[in-house]
Amino acid sequence: MVAIEFPLPRTTVPPKTGPILPDVLRSEWDKLRTVRSTYWTLFAAAATMIGLSAILCGIYVAQYAHLSAKDRALFDPASFSLTGSFLAQLAIGVLGVLVITSEYGSGMIRSTFAAVPQRLTVLAAKAAVFAAVTLVVTTAASLAAFSVGQMILSSKGIGVGLGAPGVLRTVIGTGLYLAVLGLLALSLGTIIRKTAGAIAAVFGLVLVLPTIAGLLPGSLSSVQKFLPSNAGLALVTGSHAGKTVPSLAPWIGFGVFCLYAVAALAVAGVILVRRDA
Repeated sequence: MVAIEFPLPRTTVPPKTGPILPDVLRSEWDKLRTVRSTYWTLFAAAATMIGLSAILCGIYVAQYAHLSAKDRALFDPASFSLTGSFLAQLAIGVLGVLVITSEYGSGMIRSTFAAVPQRLTVLAAKAAVFAAVTLVVTTAASLAAFSVGQMILSSKGIGVGLGAPGVLRTVIGTGLYLAVLGLLALSLGTIIRKTAGAIAAVFGLVLVLPTIAGLLPGSLSSVQKFLPSNAGLALVTGSHAGKTVPSLAPWIGFGVFCLYAVAALAVAGVILVRRDA
């Protein structure tokens, strides 16, 4: 009797159930770099930081002879040469909002979640790509603004170099502050979903809230240093005596600012998972 052998079924490795993080990162990078608003907004942020800082340094030099000895003593050449970052932060905030709300506005977010059901992975990829791009661009712009500003200030002998105490922290800190601010804006955009509403929330957080806090009586003035933008800017402005707003220590303030961003991202993640697209 001849035994008949039947071939065993071939086992196959099941396909991946969804894209892994590197694939999602690549996808988010492609989205960010193929949109014109990304280039224009980053260009506006860099140009504002460099151009406005140069103009203000030029005005300061022109008025230097009329300044009092006290004003000269309180002058911080490093942070002053980066004054343009005040307006640059608005451009970064707008771009952070648009990174997510533009997809909600066009309906593309549904396609994104259909391709990647892991919504937290999508949010993490968006945050990582946007933060990396923002950090590189704004740090480069910060170095350029500082260099141009110091060239102008040096004509009066009041410039400083990167090696001076606290100067490198101020320059690099500007890029770090703007990158974290962008993450905060991205979180608000994820929570609110509407471009106009999220941009208004960012502007209120950066501009309106510190102004309102400045109207508080003296006994409550210490609250100001814990506000998001004031805490983050402690890394840029340091703790020199010329400041009129109470401030945390530079790295402690930046740590508080990062906690705001992490908390906002956590809330955004919870809402993103629970809401429909």
